[in-house]
Amino acid sequence: FLSPRGWPERFVDLAWTLMIRNAAHDSICACSVDDVVDAVLHRYAEARHIGEGLAEQALAAVGRSMADPGPVVVNSWTPDRSGMVEVVVPANGPPGTDVQVLTERTGLPGSMTLDGGTVLTMLGLLQGARIGDDSYVTDVSLAEDDTGLDITIVIGTEARDGVPVEEVKRELYTRLTARPDTEVRLVLDQPPVRRILARQHDVPAFGWSRFSPAPLAHPARVADGAAGDSGAVTLTNGLVTVVIDPTDGTFALDGVPGYGQLVDGGDHGDTYNYSPPQRDSVVDTPDSVSITVDDRGPVRSTATIDATYTWPDRVDEDTKARVGAHQVHVATTLELRADESVVRVSTSFVNPSRDHRLRVHLPLPRPAASSHAECAFTVVERGLVAEGRDDEIGIPTFPSHRFVCAGGLTVVHQGLLEYELVDLEDEAAAQASGDGAGRGGAGPRATTLALTLLRATGMLSRLGMSLRPLPAGPMTAVEGPQLLGSVHVRYALAVGEVDPYRMATDV
Repeated sequence: FLSPRGWPERFVDLAWTLMIRNAAHDSICACSVDDVVDAVLHRYAEARHIGEGLAEQALAAVGRSMADPGPVVVNSWTPDRSGMVEVVVPANGPPGTDVQVLTERTGLPGSMTLDGGTVLTMLGLLQGARIGDDSYVTDVSLAEDDTGLDITIVIGTEARDGVPVEEVKRELYTRLTARPDTEVRLVLDQPPVRRILARQHDVPAFGWSRFSPAPLAHPARVADGAAGDSGAVTLTNGLVTVVIDPTDGTFALDGVPGYGQLVDGGDHGDTYNYSPPQRDSVVDTPDSVSITVDDRGPVRSTATIDATYTWPDRVDEDTKARVGAHQVHVATTLELRADESVVRVSTSFVNPSRDHRLRVHLPLPRPAASSHAECAFTVVERGLVAEGRDDEIGIPTFPSHRFVCAGGLTVVHQGLLEYELVDLEDEAAAQASGDGAGRGGAGPRATTLALTLLRATGMLSRLGMSLRPLPAGPMTAVEGPQLLGSVHVRYALAVGEVDPYRMATDV
């Protein structure tokens, strides 16, 4: 979106250099001491900030190229695509049936008479033309007559070049210095605006289009539970339906219950491998649950599940048992958008506990004997077992890059690198239920995908683990991998035949 002469070669070279420096064998997988990991995270942050800065410059260039003011939607990916956008528009007339109003601000026409010192203080707070995310000074003027000074400030939703904010501030200071007792009349002209959600028409690949709300073929909506159904909350758009169970905080997806069950177990492993403690205790049921509806549509419907759990504090080194207790509040927000068959999930909590692994269980629409997951170079198919050896027991907990598919379920995720197919159904049970007819001895199948949301450990490597008796690296205590503090993870679910690459791009 920039001219060839504006290609940011030095910035791009620096960002890629930072990424490459993070690709060292033990750095990239965080099997390092805290100082090394902190340096890796810092390099990633620098690379990300460079990318964000270049993106802002490119978007500004697109905006400046428009002949007329108004929002422009940019598609930075290869396929033509539509999707939800959030935009600030003038509040002229009713908002329309195909948009969702998030906030609305009334206009501020009018004037006030102030002393010179107050006006100078107020204008001193203006650092350039930008006031906020959706407010810019689009014009400012200064006039003087025998009765005093008149300042007019026009505020709009679009940035404009050449607004003389600093010039007017300097001129006002000069005039008030010469006439400190002069009367100042300030006129603020700010039109009413709305921040809205809408579904944008298709935008060309690597291209842009004017903001144009599309009609909603499948609007998102919320149905609150009544006494007869125990207070369940339903999100639906005609393509997919989510029903939240208020008793345990799980949700049903198109009639299949049990999604979103959080299972917390002990982990006496290290930064290389998970290892269950000798005396484990598993927490898979919340102490209490409440549900709050946040957005009611029609573009986006969301509900938040607030659940309280009691998690153990740590694994005791002497008894190898989980000890202590913490009350933990976990907030999980489910989001459904108009005209999409994807359910977005966001889970946040403050982790107070050490030596544990938290996974979310996601039922498979049909039992599966294998999974397909994107990895570094290709999509890899894996079965239900992992290779091992005498000094390391194989654990069928596998990595994925952006997505994993199994049993008619596709999960795309950001930053979550580990999954496992669990809850195995043996062939005899499948035959008894009538589901295994014709399988011909195909063996067990899994009914659930477990996605790891958190692994907390305090050792770089450890001796005598239950699944790997010998150390894989230096036996060094580390604090960072305990991941104490705020945790925020995101993933999304879709049932049926979907293009996982397209789904990952859109989400």
